Amino acid sequence: MKKGIRLLIGLSAAAFLLSVVLVSAQRPEPPPGPGPQWQVQPPHPPMDPLGDAMFPPDMIMQHARELDLTQEQKTFMRSEIQKTTTRFNELQWQLQDAMEALHEIMKANSVNEQQALSQLDKVLDAEREIKRLHIGMGIRIKNQLTPEQQTKLQSMRHSMMGPGPGNPGGPGPSGPGQRPPDGPSTPAN
Repeated sequence: MKKGIRLLIGLSAAAFLLSVVLVSAQRPEPPPGPGPQWQVQPPHPPMDPLGDAMFPPDMIMQHARELDLTQEQKTFMRSEIQKTTTRFNELQWQLQDAMEALHEIMKANSVNEQQALSQLDKVLDAEREIKRLHIGMGIRIKNQLTPEQQTKLQSMRHSMMGPGPGNPGGPGPSGPGQRPPDGPSTPAN
Protein backbone atom coordinates (compact mmCIF):
# COMPACT_ATOMS: atom_id res chain seq x y z
CA MET A 1 0.00 0.00 0.00
CA LYS A 2 2.71 2.48 0.98
CA LYS A 3 4.68 1.50 -2.11
CA GLY A 4 1.64 2.27 -4.27
CA ILE A 5 1.15 5.67 -2.71
CA ARG A 6 4.83 6.51 -3.13
CA LEU A 7 4.60 5.39 -6.75
CA LEU A 8 1.56 7.54 -7.36
CA ILE A 9 3.26 10.53 -5.76
CA GLY A 10 6.42 9.89 -7.77
CA LEU A 11 4.51 9.62 -11.02
CA SER A 12 2.54 12.77 -10.20
CA ALA A 13 5.79 14.60 -9.51
CA ALA A 14 7.26 13.32 -12.78
CA ALA A 15 4.17 14.45 -14.68
CA PHE A 16 4.36 17.87 -13.02
CA LEU A 17 8.04 18.23 -13.91
CA LEU A 18 7.30 17.23 -17.49
CA SER A 19 4.56 19.86 -17.69
CA VAL A 20 6.95 22.47 -16.27
CA VAL A 21 9.51 21.59 -18.93
CA LEU A 22 6.91 21.71 -21.70
CA VAL A 23 5.48 25.04 -20.52
CA SER A 24 8.97 26.49 -20.08
CA ALA A 25 9.88 25.44 -23.60
CA GLN A 26 6.93 27.45 -24.92
CA ARG A 27 7.91 30.70 -23.19
CA PRO A 28 9.58 33.34 -25.32
CA GLU A 29 13.26 33.98 -24.68
CA PRO A 30 14.17 37.35 -23.15
CA PRO A 31 15.59 39.83 -25.63
CA PRO A 32 19.40 39.97 -25.63
CA GLY A 33 21.23 43.05 -24.47
CA PRO A 34 20.79 45.55 -21.67
CA GLY A 35 17.46 46.11 -20.01
CA PRO A 36 15.44 44.63 -17.20
CA GLN A 37 15.95 40.94 -16.63
CA TRP A 38 12.91 38.69 -16.89
CA GLN A 39 11.80 37.18 -13.65
CA VAL A 40 11.33 33.44 -13.68
CA GLN A 41 7.81 32.64 -12.53
CA PRO A 42 6.27 29.23 -12.04
CA PRO A 43 3.85 28.19 -14.78
CA HIS A 44 0.17 28.84 -14.17
CA PRO A 45 -2.18 25.88 -14.41
CA PRO A 46 -4.30 25.95 -17.55
CA MET A 47 -7.64 27.68 -17.15
CA ASP A 48 -10.63 25.38 -16.88
CA PRO A 49 -12.48 25.83 -20.18
CA LEU A 50 -15.76 24.77 -18.54
CA GLY A 51 -15.20 26.65 -15.28
CA ASP A 52 -17.56 29.46 -16.17
CA ALA A 53 -20.31 27.07 -17.27
CA MET A 54 -20.28 24.62 -14.35
CA PHE A 55 -20.70 25.02 -10.60
CA PRO A 56 -18.74 23.10 -7.95
CA PRO A 57 -21.17 21.03 -5.87
CA ASP A 58 -19.57 22.17 -2.62
CA MET A 59 -20.17 25.80 -3.58
CA ILE A 60 -23.84 25.04 -4.26
CA MET A 61 -24.31 23.21 -0.98
CA GLN A 62 -22.46 25.89 1.02
CA HIS A 63 -24.84 28.51 -0.35
CA ALA A 64 -28.01 26.40 -0.28
CA ARG A 65 -29.92 28.93 1.84
CA GLU A 66 -28.83 31.93 -0.25
CA LEU A 67 -29.79 30.06 -3.41
CA ASP A 68 -33.11 29.09 -1.87
CA LEU A 69 -32.64 25.42 -2.83
CA THR A 70 -35.71 23.29 -2.40
CA GLN A 71 -35.60 20.15 -0.27
CA GLU A 72 -35.90 18.09 -3.48
CA GLN A 73 -32.87 19.86 -4.98
CA LYS A 74 -30.79 19.30 -1.85
CA THR A 75 -31.77 15.63 -1.68
CA PHE A 76 -30.97 15.13 -5.37
CA MET A 77 -27.59 16.84 -5.07
CA ARG A 78 -26.59 14.92 -1.95
CA SER A 79 -27.50 11.67 -3.70
CA GLU A 80 -25.50 12.59 -6.82
CA ILE A 81 -22.49 13.62 -4.76
CA GLN A 82 -22.63 10.37 -2.79
CA LYS A 83 -22.93 8.19 -5.92
CA THR A 84 -20.13 10.06 -7.65
CA THR A 85 -17.85 9.87 -4.62
CA THR A 86 -18.34 6.12 -4.32
CA ARG A 87 -17.61 5.53 -8.01
CA PHE A 88 -14.68 7.97 -7.91
CA ASN A 89 -13.05 5.97 -5.11
CA GLU A 90 -13.40 2.76 -7.14
CA LEU A 91 -11.87 4.44 -10.18
CA GLN A 92 -9.00 5.85 -8.12
CA TRP A 93 -8.08 2.31 -7.04
CA GLN A 94 -8.24 1.14 -10.68
CA LEU A 95 -6.06 4.05 -11.74
CA GLN A 96 -3.52 3.32 -9.02
CA ASP A 97 -3.35 -0.36 -10.04
CA ALA A 98 -2.92 0.60 -13.70
CA MET A 99 -0.17 3.11 -12.84
CA GLU A 100 1.68 0.54 -10.73
CA ALA A 101 1.53 -1.97 -13.59
CA LEU A 102 2.80 0.66 -16.03
CA HIS A 103 5.62 1.54 -13.67
CA GLU A 104 6.65 -2.12 -13.44
CA ILE A 105 6.75 -2.39 -17.23
CA MET A 106 8.76 0.83 -17.57
CA LYS A 107 11.39 -0.28 -15.02
CA ALA A 108 12.75 -2.96 -17.36
CA ASN A 109 16.08 -2.28 -19.07
CA SER A 110 14.41 -3.00 -22.38
CA VAL A 111 10.77 -1.92 -22.39
CA ASN A 112 8.25 -3.86 -24.46
CA GLU A 113 6.66 -0.96 -26.33
CA GLN A 114 3.41 -2.75 -27.20
CA GLN A 115 2.93 -3.85 -23.60
CA ALA A 116 3.77 -0.40 -22.22
CA LEU A 117 1.41 1.40 -24.61
CA SER A 118 -1.35 -1.10 -23.90
CA GLN A 119 -0.95 -0.47 -20.18
CA LEU A 120 -0.84 3.29 -20.80
CA ASP A 121 -4.22 2.94 -22.53
CA LYS A 122 -5.59 1.41 -19.31
CA VAL A 123 -4.27 4.37 -17.31
CA LEU A 124 -5.76 6.86 -19.76
CA ASP A 125 -9.09 4.98 -19.82
CA ALA A 126 -9.33 5.24 -16.02
CA GLU A 127 -8.47 8.95 -16.13
CA ARG A 128 -11.04 9.50 -18.88
CA GLU A 129 -13.73 7.72 -16.87
CA ILE A 130 -12.93 9.86 -13.81
CA LYS A 131 -13.27 13.06 -15.84
CA ARG A 132 -16.47 11.81 -17.47
CA LEU A 133 -17.87 10.96 -14.03
CA HIS A 134 -17.21 14.48 -12.70
CA ILE A 135 -18.58 16.25 -15.79
CA GLY A 136 -21.69 14.05 -15.75
CA MET A 137 -22.37 14.90 -12.12
CA GLY A 138 -21.81 18.60 -12.84
CA ILE A 139 -24.32 18.48 -15.69
CA ARG A 140 -26.96 16.67 -13.64
CA ILE A 141 -26.56 19.10 -10.76
CA LYS A 142 -26.63 22.17 -13.00
CA ASN A 143 -29.81 20.89 -14.66
CA GLN A 144 -31.51 20.87 -11.26
CA LEU A 145 -30.84 24.58 -10.74
CA THR A 146 -33.24 27.25 -11.89
CA PRO A 147 -31.92 30.01 -14.18
CA GLU A 148 -32.18 32.42 -11.22
CA GLN A 149 -30.09 30.11 -9.02
CA GLN A 150 -27.49 29.80 -11.77
CA THR A 151 -27.33 33.60 -12.09
CA LYS A 152 -26.83 33.93 -8.33
CA LEU A 153 -24.03 31.34 -8.44
CA GLN A 154 -22.33 33.22 -11.29
CA SER A 155 -22.50 36.43 -9.24
CA MET A 156 -21.11 34.68 -6.17
CA ARG A 157 -18.25 33.19 -8.16
CA HIS A 158 -17.36 36.54 -9.73
CA SER A 159 -17.39 38.36 -6.40
CA MET A 160 -15.22 35.66 -4.75
CA MET A 161 -12.61 35.56 -7.51
CA GLY A 162 -12.21 39.24 -8.30
CA PRO A 163 -11.20 40.78 -11.62
CA GLY A 164 -8.54 39.27 -13.82
CA PRO A 165 -7.33 38.94 -17.41
CA GLY A 166 -9.79 37.34 -19.79
CA ASN A 167 -12.46 37.16 -17.09
CA PRO A 168 -13.92 40.32 -15.59
CA GLY A 169 -14.74 38.33 -12.47
CA GLY A 170 -12.02 35.69 -12.68
CA PRO A 171 -8.69 35.26 -10.98
CA GLY A 172 -5.85 37.65 -11.69
CA PRO A 173 -2.38 36.63 -12.92
CA SER A 174 -1.36 35.29 -9.52
CA GLY A 175 -4.66 33.59 -8.71
CA PRO A 176 -7.39 34.51 -6.29
CA GLY A 177 -6.19 36.12 -3.10
CA GLN A 178 -2.58 36.23 -4.26
CA ARG A 179 -0.36 39.26 -4.71
CA PRO A 180 1.83 39.63 -7.78
CA PRO A 181 5.52 38.85 -7.20
CA ASP A 182 6.51 42.53 -7.20
CA GLY A 183 4.33 43.64 -4.29
CA PRO A 184 0.77 44.52 -3.41
CA SER A 185 -1.70 44.94 -6.21
CA THR A 186 -3.10 48.35 -7.00
CA PRO A 187 -6.17 48.98 -9.14
CA ALA A 188 -5.48 50.18 -12.66
CA ASN A 189 -6.74 53.66 -13.48
